[in-house]
Amino acid sequence: MTLRAFRHRNYRLYFFGQIISLTGTWMQSVAQSWLVYRLTGSASMLGMVGFASQFPVFLLAPVGGSFADSHPRRRSLIVVQVSAMILAVLLAALTFTNRIQSWHIVLFATLLGVVSAFDIPIRQSFVVEMVGRDDLMNAIALNSSMMNGARIIGPAVAGVLVAAVGEAWCFLLNAISFLAVIVCLMMITVGNQPPAEHRGARLDAIIEGFRFVLRTRPIRALLILLGVVSLVGWPYQVLMPIFAAQILNGGPRGLGLLMGSSGIGALIGALLLAGRQGVRGLGDWVMLSCAGLGVSLVFFAFSRNFWVSMLLLLPVGFCGMVQMASSNTLIQAMVLDQFRGRVMAVYSMMFMGMSPIGALIAGLLANSLGAPLAIAAGAVICVVGALIFRSRLPHIRTEGRRLILAQTVAAGQPADSENAG
Repeated sequence: MTLRAFRHRNYRLYFFGQIISLTGTWMQSVAQSWLVYRLTGSASMLGMVGFASQFPVFLLAPVGGSFADSHPRRRSLIVVQVSAMILAVLLAALTFTNRIQSWHIVLFATLLGVVSAFDIPIRQSFVVEMVGRDDLMNAIALNSSMMNGARIIGPAVAGVLVAAVGEAWCFLLNAISFLAVIVCLMMITVGNQPPAEHRGARLDAIIEGFRFVLRTRPIRALLILLGVVSLVGWPYQVLMPIFAAQILNGGPRGLGLLMGSSGIGALIGALLLAGRQGVRGLGDWVMLSCAGLGVSLVFFAFSRNFWVSMLLLLPVGFCGMVQMASSNTLIQAMVLDQFRGRVMAVYSMMFMGMSPIGALIAGLLANSLGAPLAIAAGAVICVVGALIFRSRLPHIRTEGRRLILAQTVAAGQPADSENAG
């Protein structure tokens, strides 16, 4: 049951290509952070690069979501992956020739953010075309497992490579890794037709998607909580080079181990979700994981022992992944098919788009207050957000059950209580 989405050939191809590509992406992310810190030694610059890499998602994800709802998703993903590969090649070339400067990194991070603004909503809404509604929850959980398997391997490999031969090799290997996902996408047989046709202007379609989110209370509440955590919780990753280099004295290998530890926790959370059937109780999981993330980050912020810090990042990764994947599953179970791409674009804005603002704030706070206090302040806000969500959960659950039942009946599936949970 944990691997039931693999019975679909198209999904198997997608999974294989993505796990190779995402490993390369995590290698580049860790190497890029270390390169920025090596060139500048500035927490503010780390925050700036984090801002540049993800803020375009906040601005352009609605356009990407509207695109995902009106263009063939498989073909669109191929174009997106080729674009990201070209950026990785150029970054590697500048680094190999020692011409790389901090402004180059900010520029490439911004361009990659533009690519991600289209990639995320297209990729998220493409899953249901490959597996159908029956296996959607399992596929989302397996996608999370894939991402976090790459999150374990990529940083660990990057830490070794950066220490041994430099950052440029990580960028080059990332570029090569895109070939795997491009080839696999070419072999997939679905996603060749536009999922829907917008009769009005593109702007009207985007506004229509926002209206659906705003008037649907369960989806709105899940997205707001996810946005809060992305704004004040997830930016701990941007400050990780400071902890690795100055606070815990781990160097680039230590950075890879810290990021990998968080990835192990996230992988465990994703596999736990992959074994579930139905969505009953996921609202409680969202609330508890948000609170757990905040509490774990408080302890991590004030730890001064490298191995203790590594252990504390396990629940950080676990809780963050459970909240993200559970929210994704609940939203996709409730959303109407014609709005799927646009709603997942708002999901991208909250999950990825709020992070750059948080990264910029965290970098500035780390410069003035220190990295530990910057992380601890955000962690406390996560706990408060979880408590507010808990107070509204009964009302959210009632309306969410009605929406899930409606979607289940529309898809021709039996409306049992488990699916309505």
